[in-house]
Amino acid sequence: MSDLEADLLKTLLELEGAVASMRTASPKPDLMPIFHRLDSLTANLPKGTPPELLHYLHKKSYQKARLYLQGRDSENQAGNCGHV
Repeated sequence: MSDLEADLLKTLLELEGAVASMRTASPKPDLMPIFHRLDSLTANLPKGTPPELLHYLHKKSYQKARLYLQGRDSENQAGNCGHV
């Protein structure tokens, strides 16, 4: 895993944690900086990045992207677009 992919995974896990805390957190976490960071990291992925990962990130399928980066892509279910 490249450093950029590791940063992506760390940010995806941060997003999951923030979303999970929404029900009880006061004040609610601001998710926009996390989304901006994910967009920036995605834009900086090099040529040769696996197309599955790019697809997940461009479609904002962040759980699927996380599973992919964790080597658990086989757990992903097919989406509405017909792509896993």
